[in-house]
Amino acid sequence: MKSLLVKIETLLGYFLGCLMFAMVVDVSWQVITRFIVSQPSSYTEEIARYLLVWIGILGAAYAFRRHAHLGLDIVTRSLKGRKAMIAQKAADFMCLVFALSVMVIGGFNLVSLTLELNQLSAALQVRVGYIYSVIPISGVLISLFALERLLSPYSAVAEHDLVTDIK
Repeated sequence: MKSLLVKIETLLGYFLGCLMFAMVVDVSWQVITRFIVSQPSSYTEEIARYLLVWIGILGAAYAFRRHAHLGLDIVTRSLKGRKAMIAQKAADFMCLVFALSVMVIGGFNLVSLTLELNQLSAALQVRVGYIYSVIPISGVLISLFALERLLSPYSAVAEHDLVTDIK
């Protein structure tokens, strides 16, 4: 399972890089059409907004996998041994519950509702449900990553945190 999650993490990183590149191109085109050509493109702002949403939500899953989320660790840094393991496992369990309940189930309900209502975006005329689909996708990824943490021995989690802190 670990090698599959490493491959998913790698693909997710490349995909996020492609989304960032697309956003740079899109915003550059928006600036060119607005200030150089003096005929602003009507769809570039909407594309940039949706790319930002996808980058932010998928980036949260990527950051979770890499232990790169910001956190207030004043208390947890002082914990050692079993107490540190319990705190880490409790946090991972809460992340799993949130990802499953809010992002996967709630996100799936949101996507289903917007697809059923046939909501379209203003400029692109794309079904909004497709744009919102990033929520349950990211929820599934976070759930998989949290399950991996919960099922792994504490030493592997502590070792990963140590490597992350050094970088």
